[in-house]
Parts: sequence; C-alpha cells; structure tokens
Amino acid sequence: MAIRAETQLMSAARAPVRYMSSLSRFDKSHSVHTAANPKVDVAEDWQTKPKFAKLPPMKPTELSDQDLTRRVVAGQIKFFNIENEIEDKFRAVKIRRAAVESMTGRKNVTANLPFEHYDYNAIFGQCCENVIGHVPIPVGVAGPLLVDGQEYMVPMATTEGALIASTTRGCKALSMAGGVSTVVTRDAMSRAPVLECPNVKVSLAVQEFVKNNYSAIEARFNGTSRFARLQDVKCHMAGRNLYIRFSCATGDAMGMNMAGKATEAALAVITEAFPEVAVVALSGNVCTDKKPSAINWIEGRGKSVSVDCTIPGDIVKSVLKTTVAALCKLNQAKNLVGSAVAGSVGGFNAHASNIVTACFLATGQDPAQNVESSNCITLMEAVNDGQDLYVSVTMPCMEVGTVGGGTALAPQAAMLDLLGVRGVTPAGADQSNSAKLARIIASTVLAGELSLMSALSSGHLISSHLKLNRKK
Repeated sequence: MAIRAETQLMSAARAPVRYMSSLSRFDKSHSVHTAANPKVDVAEDWQTKPKFAKLPPMKPTELSDQDLTRRVVAGQIKFFNIENEIEDKFRAVKIRRAAVESMTGRKNVTANLPFEHYDYNAIFGQCCENVIGHVPIPVGVAGPLLVDGQEYMVPMATTEGALIASTTRGCKALSMAGGVSTVVTRDAMSRAPVLECPNVKVSLAVQEFVKNNYSAIEARFNGTSRFARLQDVKCHMAGRNLYIRFSCATGDAMGMNMAGKATEAALAVITEAFPEVAVVALSGNVCTDKKPSAINWIEGRGKSVSVDCTIPGDIVKSVLKTTVAALCKLNQAKNLVGSAVAGSVGGFNAHASNIVTACFLATGQDPAQNVESSNCITLMEAVNDGQDLYVSVTMPCMEVGTVGGGTALAPQAAMLDLLGVRGVTPAGADQSNSAKLARIIASTVLAGELSLMSALSSGHLISSHLKLNRKK
C-alpha cells in the first residue's frame, strides 16, 4: 500500500477533487417563474397585463424605474442580477425594493428600511445579495478598559438596554484593579471534510497515508495562499466515513474561505493516491462551524484566549456593590454547577454571548459564529486570605478577523480603527491585529461577566433592567 501510494503521489496530475455527487446546472424545472406556477401579482398599474407577458426589448439602462420594476416582476430581469443589468448598484436597490412591494402585495413595506447614503459597491459580491437596504443598529462604547497596559473604548452594537452600561461598570472595576492580562494560546482555523471509503480498512489506510505524507499535503495546502499555513491534521473515523480536520494559521483573516480553499487542494493529494475514496462534502461538521461542539471546546478553533485580573476587595464593594464571598459562591452555583446540570458544552458563563455578539456586529465579524466564539468558562476565586477576587475567562474558539468580509464596510472598519486593529498587521508588530481583537473582546467579556454576576449576587439585576431597558 505504501509503495503504491508513493508512486501515485509522484506521478499523478493535480486533478480536481472528485466529489461524490454534484449538479452541473440549475434545474430550471424547479423555477417558480413559470406561467404554470405564477408566484406573484404585478403592481396595480399593469395588473390587467397577462402575468409574465413579454415586454418590448430595450436596454435596461434606457428604461425608467417603473419599467425596470415591471421587468423584474415579470422575470425578464433576474431578481438577483439587477445590479449587473443596469450597472448602477444604488438604483438596483431602489428597483428591487419596488419589486418586493409589488411581488408581496405589501405597499410601503420598505418605507422605514433605510437605503440611501450607503456604499453598495463595498457589499456587492462580498457581503450580501438581493439587497434592499440596511438595518441600523445602535452602537455604544464600553470603557475605558485597560488591557495589557493599553486603554480601549470598546464598540458594541446592541438593542439591549443596560448591556453597555453594565459592561462599562465591569470595565471600571477591572481598570481600577490594574487592568486585564491576556494570552492567546492557539491560533488556528479548521476545516474538516468527510470522505467515504469503500470499507474501514481503506479508511485506516488513508489515515496512515495522511500521517506518512504530511509534507506533501502541507506543501499543497500552503501553496494556495500567502497566509494559509497548515499546523496539524487529525483524523476521526466513523465506520467507513473519515473526517479529516485540517487546522491552519490564516493571518489576519478569520479564514474560513482560505482554509476551505487550501483544504480542497490538500484533498487532491489524498484522492490522487486513493481514487476509490470519494469526498462527500468539504465540511463534515467536525470543523465545527456555527454549531456547538465539544471538539471546538477541547481542541479550539480560531483564537484560544484566556484573560484574568485580581480585583481588590474594596473595589468589589465600592464599584460592584457586592462581596468577594458572594461572587465566588454564585459563580460556583450558577456558572459551574448550574451549567453542568444543564449539560452545557462551553456554556460555563453568565452571558458571554451578549458581549461577543455586540462586539461582532460593531466590528464586521460573522455574527453566526457567535455560537462557538461565545464558548467560555468564567472562574472566580477568593485570594489573599479571602480579601480579594481573582477572576478569569477562557474562550477556546474565538473566530475573528480584521480583514475580509464585513470588516471592509466603512462603519465597521471605523470601529476597528477605534480599537487600532483594522487591516493587515504592520510589519514588526509584536502581535497580529486579529489576535489583539480577540484579546480585547475576551477582556470585554470578562467585564460583562463581572458586572452581571455582581448584579445577580446583590439582587440589582431587575431594578437596573427596568431602569435602562424599558421605554419611559
């Protein structure tokens, strides 16, 4: 098997990965835009026309907004392709809004959805499709927060009253105590395809091949990007299904696309040596992306961050309005025992996801990755003869980036600028921008945990929410 594999590895061409199944083209028989299956009613000024009637041919750029809308509703201009047809992205948004109102029969439904004064060039082909506007979310700042000797005002986008006020109180206590210390213990994005082998013996042979030919796989993987660098490969077998978890550095990008592209290239090395093995999917859910999983909690994904601080007892009393003993007792009963009773995976905290989501929205991160990025364990201990409080949070799978995706949008980029972490890390920097962002967010989580736990231990939670989270 080893001789065969080595020979094939040296002689095989770099053929594309063979997937188990694929669709070569869209099956137009399923399209809803057919006379036999009309989807919508046209707007009132052309309601007397037959649905999807053929309209006079004209260049889209020569048509009025009303004529363009009519053609979109009729299916003569593809709903998703208006921008390309009229070569004006702002106008395309206006046309699509009108088409949505006509297609749904809900007049003025988009009236309160803003669409002006927005750079649609920045999102087209990158951030969103079928655009009809944008949803403003209030952005506030928590802080100042002292992290590794540097002060930050942390942007948070949220509609939950009291969240930023509470987090700011935690920031005050941490900063008065000398600030937060942080470490990033691992930085690796993962992608885990699932392969189907003929039987378990071949599955085991593939695992041995991966182990013995790591250098060849690494070279193919790293050759896809200036930044993707393979760190390790781990195999997990379930019957004849083989899940191969590739973990890699991705520079300042969050790195999902980078890891996926590199993984597909690496898979070609395996399928060239084992043509009888089929790739079922590039993701087999062992990655694990946007889902809770023990493997992320144990192995990590993205940035693995730990932060801590020791807070003098007098600050606990004066700022947090509680005691060290009360906080430690509550943390054990709620965050540790309570979460264990609930069968939680990575949920040993009070509300880490509140802070993570607010920071993600403000800085252009993927909000769906809050699922794993909010995995967190909060620990509190009485130290110095019970007088002071040691508090920490450990977050093993914080998935953030400072380039790509939503970080390119002007408002989100401005918030990254506020933190001093936008874009690619400058040459000679002692840490990457993306790692610094992870440290800041984890430190803000620590502030949020500290303040909420204090409110719970002192019985102030409901009164503060009624004061700040209810419209008077």
